[in-house]
Amino acid sequence: MQNEQWLINGNPKGRPLEQDDFLKQVVSLDELSSGEVRVRVELLSFDPSQKGQMENIGYAAATEVGQVMRATGIGEVIESKVSSIAVGTKVMGSLGWQRYATLPGTQVEPLSNAAPWSAYLGPLGGTGLTAYFGLLRVGQPTPGDTVLVSGAAGATGSIVGQLARLAGCRVVGIAGGPDKCAWLVNELGFDAAIDYKNDRVKAMIRETCPSGVNVYFDNVGGSILNDALACIALNARVVICGGISRYQEAVLPPGPANYFNLVFQRASMLGFLVTDYAADFPAARDRLAKWLASGDLLYKEDIQEGFEQIPATLQRVFNGANFGKQLLRLESPD
Repeated sequence: MQNEQWLINGNPKGRPLEQDDFLKQVVSLDELSSGEVRVRVELLSFDPSQKGQMENIGYAAATEVGQVMRATGIGEVIESKVSSIAVGTKVMGSLGWQRYATLPGTQVEPLSNAAPWSAYLGPLGGTGLTAYFGLLRVGQPTPGDTVLVSGAAGATGSIVGQLARLAGCRVVGIAGGPDKCAWLVNELGFDAAIDYKNDRVKAMIRETCPSGVNVYFDNVGGSILNDALACIALNARVVICGGISRYQEAVLPPGPANYFNLVFQRASMLGFLVTDYAADFPAARDRLAKWLASGDLLYKEDIQEGFEQIPATLQRVFNGANFGKQLLRLESPD
């Protein structure tokens, strides 16, 4: 059996991703060893952190040119030498950019059908868990707080805002374009939305958060982080989750000019990685699943199609083309 794969072929540090950063190859599949499963990849997740992994910036295991590009995915077990994982089982794991993934059974997670399969890559997966722990454990919102979220129409930010609403907070989102802003307010229940492409961000933060920002959940960094720091309330909590504005810069920008407002407002700014909370993933996933089932938590997906479109789909995450959780469905192999 033949296996198509996309390999890392470049280091995009300090520049946008390019098609040539990836190289397609076809290899023959070896026989399974004891304890392994073979998975036919059906659905792949795309996240900003994948570019960081290619650049070896320190929060993930090192990568090198020539290896299969990493990605979390969902697929069906088509061969198994693990007694507890039957052929036909749907599993999630680090399957990579390839049609078939062969890996130890200990490295895949069998899925239940309690939710659509794709939800395990979004609100029940890394993005949902990141939102959950980043807001509730790091941001520590209390009822009546004003929570400001950047990248609010993204897979993580949209969940953050809804969790803040469920926690009894006033929620303001920052997103790019009127369609995304309308979605936040009209469908997700945000109290207000700021269009960073057309609005004066700092002025709009002051207008929509007249008593200041109690919790700022940052997915963007750059000038938006600086504007938010100018508007924090006393004892505010600033949660640093991502910094997509800097991911394609050759020279890192200087730190935010308004950082000393943390002193004036006796505020805190803390970064985190979702893996810090791995022991609590099952309990968090159960809570998220209940909110999904009740309709209290909504999510949007942007699903591309086809193996050949995999590299271009990752680029969508960085050029703002995607709207919702970025996924790709592989067509069935011939």
